[in-house]
Amino acid sequence: MPMSYSHIEEFKVRDYECDLQGIVNNAVYQNYLEHARHEFLLTKGINFAELAAQGLNLVVVRAELDYKRPLVSGDAFYVSSTFSMKDRVRFQFQQVIHRRSDDLICVKALIIGTGMSASGRPGVPKELLDQLNQ
Repeated sequence: MPMSYSHIEEFKVRDYECDLQGIVNNAVYQNYLEHARHEFLLTKGINFAELAAQGLNLVVVRAELDYKRPLVSGDAFYVSSTFSMKDRVRFQFQQVIHRRSDDLICVKALIIGTGMSASGRPGVPKELLDQLNQ
């Protein structure tokens, strides 16, 4: 398992996540990635729902997914996530979905986001950035 990732989240494919072809539907991978990002935030003491209640919404502004090979029902897999700032107002998560049985890469993703204040102004408050970089 790679040691350079900031966070690793374990999963198992459920039957209802597969389409008629017997593989995980492409849209479901975004759910896996989002859940892994939220769990990463929790490890940093950041609750996504509490941020929203305080008027700061973390939003995805771009999602790039490269599908390498499919997952099927019952597959155990993990999502590795690395956080970094892209520029002054945008952050990015580099995420990779690995099938556990052979550690092969199934999906590579680059997710770019920002924080949106209640007034609609983009940016990541310094206090939040400090927590993310711990």
